[in-house]
Amino acid sequence: MSMPDDVWAELSQDVPDPSDPFLKQYLAGRDDLISQERSSRSDASFRSSLSPIAKRACAIVERIREHEQRTVWSAEVEEAMAQESRQCVFPGMMFMTAKERMESTRLWKIVRKMPKGCLLHAHLDATVEFDFVLEELLKMPNMHMSSDRPLDTPEALENGFPKFRYRHKEVTDGSIWDKDYTPEKFILLTKCADDFPGGRAAFLKWLKGRCVLSLSDSHEQHHGIDAIWEKFAKCFVVVATMIHYEPMFRSFLRRLMSLLKADGVNWVELRFTWPLDYCRDRQEEPETDYSHMFQVIEQEVARFKASEEGKGFWGLTMIWTSLRSSDTRPLIESMDNCITTKMEFPHLIAGYDVVGPEDLGRPLSDLLPELFWFRKQCAQEKVNIPFFFHAGETLGDGSSTDNNLYDAILLGTRRIGHGYSLYKHPLLIDMVKEKRILIESCPISNEVLRLCGSVLAHPLPALLARGVACSLCNDDPAMLGQDTAGMSHDFWQALQGWDNLGLAGLGSLAENSVRWAAFEDQDQGQWLKDVKEASLGSGVKAQRLKQWQVDWETFCLWIVDEFGEEFGEE
Repeated sequence: MSMPDDVWAELSQDVPDPSDPFLKQYLAGRDDLISQERSSRSDASFRSSLSPIAKRACAIVERIREHEQRTVWSAEVEEAMAQESRQCVFPGMMFMTAKERMESTRLWKIVRKMPKGCLLHAHLDATVEFDFVLEELLKMPNMHMSSDRPLDTPEALENGFPKFRYRHKEVTDGSIWDKDYTPEKFILLTKCADDFPGGRAAFLKWLKGRCVLSLSDSHEQHHGIDAIWEKFAKCFVVVATMIHYEPMFRSFLRRLMSLLKADGVNWVELRFTWPLDYCRDRQEEPETDYSHMFQVIEQEVARFKASEEGKGFWGLTMIWTSLRSSDTRPLIESMDNCITTKMEFPHLIAGYDVVGPEDLGRPLSDLLPELFWFRKQCAQEKVNIPFFFHAGETLGDGSSTDNNLYDAILLGTRRIGHGYSLYKHPLLIDMVKEKRILIESCPISNEVLRLCGSVLAHPLPALLARGVACSLCNDDPAMLGQDTAGMSHDFWQALQGWDNLGLAGLGSLAENSVRWAAFEDQDQGQWLKDVKEASLGSGVKAQRLKQWQVDWETFCLWIVDEFGEEFGEE
């Protein structure tokens, strides 16, 4: 049925009468509903406490975002880009496609400058960019390389597992790229690099490709989640021995802290999963415990904090992790090493977690005997090692991986890593809020590992709308293609992708990261007290929240000074 022309003309020109009672009721109800909904979000109290300068900064950033949606992500730009790459562009588009364009925007400059507080969820081996790691590795005197097979075919180059070790005596005979190579034989790394077909530059390109997920890896959605996790797991195996040597480890830590500080991050909690294969400087035999490794961490953190570059850096700590796929014996051995190391370095072990692909590993319910043994041993040794569990990093609903959320909460986790499927569980959402559990959300990781197509489909806004406390984290930035240890890419994606968030929302997420950081060795009661009191408390957490708030106000003033003339209301 077609609409008569006269009716269409009347409707297209008609303006509702402002005195219409129904219109008044509708508008008042709409404004009230929006206000109620926004006041229920987890960032509502932060928004309501903004200073006048911060409010101006938030308004300026909102205008910049709207401007860039029209100019950076416009139809004209989309058409030009589509002709070049057959990719459409839009705010919040897939990270690995949009990274270069993202880093050219004003919002990127703003986000880079932002004080981000703490990085609460990152895996140590996957934090520092591999261009730096591989160049440093090649500089190490007497560094050697081996492989589990000759790397003489495309299949072997794709699936072979190299290892890297210091050796007193240089070994230069043979070639790892030859079919006659003896598996596990170590050959001088520089020789391996120079003998690679195409030379050293081609070698570095190949080796980096074994450490990082590519654009095609993230695009090939039809292969499914398990396929990209298989490639992701191989990256960790290749990287496994690169930094497990004292000189490399020291260089790695210095680079990591430098990158974080430059990105506005003052504290980091790193998950690490290392077997006993760490070697001291110019030693071939690995250590029999983790004592020297943690001495190195302690020394390098102190050195960085004492430097001009590290001024204001709060430090770092470790969340000890075991592989969730482990059998009972290696899992118990890892737990025992965790307890022993905690006793020697109580300030450098913040908690415990199990890691690895949840869909492919043992669920938490299957690990109960080992986890309860761990708790009993901690009590006997009088050490406090709380849980910070990965849980719900899945598309499943009611699967064993999805059910990890129930177990993590019941086992007393203080934070939940990812919590991607939590939005499907109203009861668990209420429990997480009641128990003051923070969600360590990693949007780019979830996107690249195929849980969502882009940040626009991510469930974090749903959790914020339900009043769940969250923080932004980067998970595995070097392996996911970010080429930095900082969090600016995740912050930018959230700001540009979610209209309801804004700069104030980002500020709330950053403040949460400080509020839920494990700065001190605390029992559950003191932990919850400090989380609840926030900056009104008297401990280290309160002091650092106050410092972050000062940094936030300085940042907001910078926005007003830098962009106010062009994007201010006047």
